Amino acid sequence: MADRPAHATPVATVATSPDAPAMPPPQVPVLLRPPYVPKSARVALPPSVLPAVLAAAVVGAVVIPLDRPGIGWLLAGIACVLAVVVADRKARGWELREAGDGFLDEGDGAGVGEGGPDPLDLDEGSLHTARVDEGSLDTARVDEGSLHTEGLDEGSLHTAKAYEGSLHTEEPSPRNPSRARIIWAALALALLAVGTIRAAEWLFVLCVLAAAVAGSLAVVGPRSVKGLLYDVLAVPIEAFGGLAWVGRGAKKGKPSGAAKRTASAVFLTLALLAVFVPLLSSADATFAGVLSAVMPEVDGPGTVQWIFVFGLVGAASAGALFVLAAPPRPAEAKQHKVLHRVEWALPVGVLTVLFAGFVFVQLVALFGGDAYVLRTSGLTYAEYARGGFWQLSAITVLTLGVIVSALRWGSKETAQDRWWLRGVLTALSLLTLVIVASALSRMWTYQQAYGFTVLRLLVETCELWLGVVYLLMIAAVWKLDQAWLSRAAIGTAMAALLALAVLDPERFVADRNIDRMEAGHGIDFSYLSTLSADVLPAVERLPEPVRTTVRGPVRAGIKADSWQEFNFSRMAGR
Repeated sequence: MADRPAHATPVATVATSPDAPAMPPPQVPVLLRPPYVPKSARVALPPSVLPAVLAAAVVGAVVIPLDRPGIGWLLAGIACVLAVVVADRKARGWELREAGDGFLDEGDGAGVGEGGPDPLDLDEGSLHTARVDEGSLDTARVDEGSLHTEGLDEGSLHTAKAYEGSLHTEEPSPRNPSRARIIWAALALALLAVGTIRAAEWLFVLCVLAAAVAGSLAVVGPRSVKGLLYDVLAVPIEAFGGLAWVGRGAKKGKPSGAAKRTASAVFLTLALLAVFVPLLSSADATFAGVLSAVMPEVDGPGTVQWIFVFGLVGAASAGALFVLAAPPRPAEAKQHKVLHRVEWALPVGVLTVLFAGFVFVQLVALFGGDAYVLRTSGLTYAEYARGGFWQLSAITVLTLGVIVSALRWGSKETAQDRWWLRGVLTALSLLTLVIVASALSRMWTYQQAYGFTVLRLLVETCELWLGVVYLLMIAAVWKLDQAWLSRAAIGTAMAALLALAVLDPERFVADRNIDRMEAGHGIDFSYLSTLSADVLPAVERLPEPVRTTVRGPVRAGIKADSWQEFNFSRMAGR
């Protein structure tokens, strides 16, 4: 006999005679799933969110120069950070006021308000404890939208978990998240500040992408259950949901007295400016020149750019605030398959022995020099270096995956298991560090023989960063904890990008090539003339007429800057 489902209602057996009419089957109550409600409709919109989004979007549309690095990017980043912080502080005060109306559970928003914690410390009382719209299911957590409960409290549907994406209050993290949030936000602003100093566009594109990642990590806070990919892309992922959230909230809500007064003041200000600015401009040519220098040009392409940047910055700000309003659950420790010592130690140990043999050969080649390499391989040392760099780089990345896997799944049950993990993985990491050093030495030798380029310098920077990651890996191996490693690796990558900006890569490349020229080697003048204004200080070292040949095309590419496009390197190169 098949087991009866746990939720089935017991039916009493009634004896009937053969001539009796058939009885209809008993009606069994069916539990239906609640209708799906989008997350943007379950989260109430605090009054401070819409003004913050609009303010950040307007500032971004006015100051960001899309076609080049400039100070406007930094100003827009500061505006976005201030908008999010101010909106969060005001939203937490709004939650406390709404708590008296029964929208918040008892204890929500504790310790928030005037004199409360740092506005970036959003674990307790932040936007994510905002009220739920009327009529929605008031549960602590609904699992996958069903009404699965662990128990009924006096007939109420008080469940044990909150539906993914709904509003819930998590236990405070044992670590203080405000410090991590501040560090990520500071990294984002520092990366955007590169556009104020360096003119190399390729470098600034990398900095903007890295700043977007840092901003997402600052908003998410502690590691979430959705994983690292979501954490680094949280803001763009939630941007559309954030816009829907702001739109629904603005449509439902009634403007407050302060909002009405602000709107009327803004309208009156614009009306006065529309009347008096043209009159004053026509009255004095000097004043008209000042206005034209301060205000961006309003034309067809400029208007399209304004609209695009307004929407982009507004969506990013709305997405960031939406993540704060309904954050993902913090990551939890999960049970996973554990490999016995022999299952991981044998393959990793053999790989370690193989690496030890390779490192020994590398040391022999290093001390043997060009004569040894030529005698054994038939190649010059520069050709030998070029031929092995990319293979060694691939080995470095693949080995990182091997070490992370062994650390994750290797058995840690006994003290011997733990010491085996530490010993074997540390040895493999140290040998891989020697391989990283070998790859760096090969690329440096190759550049000394054939010349320096920006791409080769960028590849060397990546190799140096991998070396730092292996040092972090050794620390994780000895702690037997890799939970912090991924974010630490991302942070060091951003630090490496900032260090590259401080180095001034294009000027560094030009200086090294000029050093090679002075040592009797050739130099590619046409390549130097394709670089940005960052290269001009090094070009002054060249003799005439080569100096003019290189400097002419570089200066010809420097266009006049508005105040939003101010860049120190371009200004110095004019």
